[in-house]
Amino acid sequence: MAHIIVVGNEKGGSGKSTTTMHVATALARMGHRVGGLDLDVRQRSFGRYLENRAAFCARSGIDLPMPAIAGLGDGSDPLTPALEQLEQQCDFILLDCPGSHTKLSQMAHTLADTLITPLNDSFVDFDLLARLSPDGDVLGPSIYAEMVWSARQMRAQAGAGPIDWLVLRNRLGTQQMHNKRKVGGALASLSNRIGFRVAPGFSERVIFRELFPRGLTLLDLKDAGTETMSMSHIAARQELRDLIAELNLPGVTVSF
Repeated sequence: MAHIIVVGNEKGGSGKSTTTMHVATALARMGHRVGGLDLDVRQRSFGRYLENRAAFCARSGIDLPMPAIAGLGDGSDPLTPALEQLEQQCDFILLDCPGSHTKLSQMAHTLADTLITPLNDSFVDFDLLARLSPDGDVLGPSIYAEMVWSARQMRAQAGAGPIDWLVLRNRLGTQQMHNKRKVGGALASLSNRIGFRVAPGFSERVIFRELFPRGLTLLDLKDAGTETMSMSHIAARQELRDLIAELNLPGVTVSF
């Protein structure tokens, strides 16, 4: 069975598609068979990212590693046929969820072996996970955390394994150290209560906005003709390396 990695939360703009694309292409570059599904049928950021990548390869004559893509089926369960198609040829399947609560997203979470939740490093995004008192004390889980809890219960009833849940602190800035410490403390407290791991994700960098139109990732820069790597590029690659290692995926040893 393929290992299913779900990238989701219920808030847009947290870096889900960027995370999905970089994890997928990193695994593909390391020799793993990777598939992908974009469950955001309206915005399709991940799907458009892959379309941009295919267009760049065709235009430049460069063959870049690319995950296999399946289209969603029809009817009341469009997800299962697509997964069955990918499982025949993939070691890992990444599902990029929309930034809202949908039936497809809910179904995907019940299938997750690994769940990645990118989170902008602010209490605005933290509210998705937990309710806070005016003094900053965690009062209890919020809407998204309750949905993950429900998915865990459904997996347990079906005899499936546990979900390894990783919350990524994206867009960590060098400023506002007081706010960063408060968010970090609240996440550490909540992680023990509802069962997720916390890891640094991707910092706020211009490079990510520049890569999307060409469908490229941090690991493609040399192949795409960017010979000189800036310190920002090198730091971003290290963030990706750390993320892949932190995911602790079966049979994966970081080799880039």
